Amino acid sequence: MTNPQWTAVDHYFADTISPDDEALTAALAASTAAGLPEIAVAPNQGKLLHLLALMQGARSILEIGTLGGYSTIWLARALPADGRLITLEYDPAHADVARANIAHAGLAKIVEVRTGAALDSLPRLEAEGAGPFDLVFIDADKVNNPHYVTWALKLSRPGTVIIVDNVVRNGKVATPHPDDPAITGTRAMFDLVAGEPRLDATAFQTVGTKGYDGLLLARVVD
Repeated sequence: MTNPQWTAVDHYFADTISPDDEALTAALAASTAAGLPEIAVAPNQGKLLHLLALMQGARSILEIGTLGGYSTIWLARALPADGRLITLEYDPAHADVARANIAHAGLAKIVEVRTGAALDSLPRLEAEGAGPFDLVFIDADKVNNPHYVTWALKLSRPGTVIIVDNVVRNGKVATPHPDDPAITGTRAMFDLVAGEPRLDATAFQTVGTKGYDGLLLARVVD
């Protein structure tokens, strides 16, 4: 569901206070040329991720779902020179595009793209002692959102910020008995967060160039 006015306002915001620069524009163009789905976050949403990471004072970030690396670039730019970002991408072709885009943005030294199913990569991160991460951004297959949040908690510390994208599903998240696995997974994630005493969370709806959707924002409190 989209609306021309939502798109116009998003473009106004982006052009005025959160414009893409050459590297970000090139990342979107390269992703489109490679046939990746055009589902990257909007520029103003990318800027939101960037500001949240800056306000968090993040030095380490975990991203679940890389696509072409557009959101990765926004997040990585919030890190100090000795920071690190690990991003997990299922599709090897998508990962190759993302690596090229990240390198073009000058961020290859602090960003690592790992390929494969995230539910295979996450236990390896734990075994390596890769955590705790200061911020986790989850934007992958929605069916596994509960598992991703569970792993985000395992790889976090008190104060870690966890962000989950695409939680409104065009309003269908409020459907009590959905027949869409993505909605079922999203509702299960909300149930998990609601019952998890270590998380203090909220969610909000958004409209814009990406249509009608929203984010969950949580903080690890213990």
